[in-house]
Amino acid sequence: MKMQLHISPSLRHVTLLPGKGVREFIKFKIGSRRLSYKMLFYSLLLFTFLLRFIYVFSTFDNIDDQTKCSTIGCSGRKLSSGILRGRGFQSNSAVPQVIYQILEDQSSDDEIVGGPDIPQTLEEFVTSMKGSNRPDAKTFAIKLKSMVTLLEKRTRTAKIQEYLYRHVASSGIPKQLHCLSLRLAHEHATNANARLQLPLPELVPALVNNSYFHFVLASDNILAASVVATSLVYNSLRPETVVIHIITDRKTYSPMQAWFSLHPLSPAVIEVKALHHFDWFAKGKVPVLEAMEKDQKIRAQFRGGSSAIVAHNTEKPYVIAAKLQAMSPKYNSVMNHVRIYLPQMFPSLNKVVFLDDDLVVQSDLSPLFEIEMNGKVNGAVETCHGGDKFVMSKRFKSYLNFSHPLISKNFDANQCAWAYGMNVFDLEAWRKTNISENYHYWLEQNLKSDLSLWQLGTLPPGLIAFHGHVHVIEPFWHMLGLGYQENTTMADVQRAAVVHFNGRAKPWLDIAFPKLRKLWTKYVDFSDKFIKSCHIRA
Repeated sequence: MKMQLHISPSLRHVTLLPGKGVREFIKFKIGSRRLSYKMLFYSLLLFTFLLRFIYVFSTFDNIDDQTKCSTIGCSGRKLSSGILRGRGFQSNSAVPQVIYQILEDQSSDDEIVGGPDIPQTLEEFVTSMKGSNRPDAKTFAIKLKSMVTLLEKRTRTAKIQEYLYRHVASSGIPKQLHCLSLRLAHEHATNANARLQLPLPELVPALVNNSYFHFVLASDNILAASVVATSLVYNSLRPETVVIHIITDRKTYSPMQAWFSLHPLSPAVIEVKALHHFDWFAKGKVPVLEAMEKDQKIRAQFRGGSSAIVAHNTEKPYVIAAKLQAMSPKYNSVMNHVRIYLPQMFPSLNKVVFLDDDLVVQSDLSPLFEIEMNGKVNGAVETCHGGDKFVMSKRFKSYLNFSHPLISKNFDANQCAWAYGMNVFDLEAWRKTNISENYHYWLEQNLKSDLSLWQLGTLPPGLIAFHGHVHVIEPFWHMLGLGYQENTTMADVQRAAVVHFNGRAKPWLDIAFPKLRKLWTKYVDFSDKFIKSCHIRA
């Protein structure tokens, strides 16, 4: 109900109308100025407010149709019937209780199956209820619950199937990348120019010269490593001061050397080295390798295959997604653990920037070497605050199992997590700590507890090992989540110094997000003979 209040400019006439087009309801004529205009004005406002207040209470009472109503409500009903003539609708007071009882009853959930009598859409539900002859509340609640439960089950099944397909798509090696590796291996065996020493002899002193900017990239993906290195050099303001140390495994060494021999990034210095070229790795005892062997056995024993994981009907889809991700070959690759050995691999260097192979550099990174670390070891971007709540809402409890006493008594669940992928490591400060030893210790503890401290990846043991040794850097330097979802705006992406395709939708896979993949493909030369021969297309 709308009411109108008209006050004349002289404040001598005040008229209260119940609505447009209705004759005057209350009219005051003020003949003397002795009366306080302010008092009259506020009295009318109060009266108008009370009328609406009484109307609202009377309406609620009519809806509830209580046998015993509140004093204010009953008074409102009596007043409104004579003045406002408010109109309510009749309903059974037991309707809400019946609906809640049906919806909260869990016993019949498992009995619901698809059938012609269950509405498939909201439109069908409304149509069926209108077509019924005076349906009661129980019928309404049962039909509503059947529809929602059926749709929930179908949504869960579809979501799990999506996670399973993405897991399969992200776990395999695309045939184009496999082709590229084979062709480069053949080129390495037949072309002397593909076996050049990297770097050239006259550039070898730069490998241990701390006046250069040293970047470390560990990868067994040739095309991905090429994009990282190319984007890094292309966006550098002083590429002649850039040294890129590429670490790979034994099987990828020859094709990786062939690629960078035939595609030099001058004037930057490129070094390609396999793990078996490091004496300490080839001859010594490497705890990570032992842990990886045990880890694979335990995962096979306790997790089963992907079909066994998706068969769990009681687990939430995101839990199943996490278990599938834990089976990814990436988490069983030694390339993922290499960074913990940086002080041993580069004993002459003071500071390095470590880069993952699923990122793209978009800005000059030399200012990272000027950051004052204040005695800390690891310069990283925090991931517990930011506009993207899906990616930038990570704390220790997101990665570690705080129901385990070994975790809960040593760490704070709400402590902000940080990101791997683009990290500044002060190797001088690192050598004065026991970070690597702590890393090995917690790996062993997780294996002894049947992977109950954390389930996947190298970030959880990294969070533990570098605890207290992290220097927070600006988010501009490292933007995450481009392999999880494409909600990030292109304006935000283009402002970041490094964009990271962490997640399953890697830019070299068919499941990559098209608009984000362009950030990566711009650094691939699709006219190259090796790229063309393996049918790698934009």
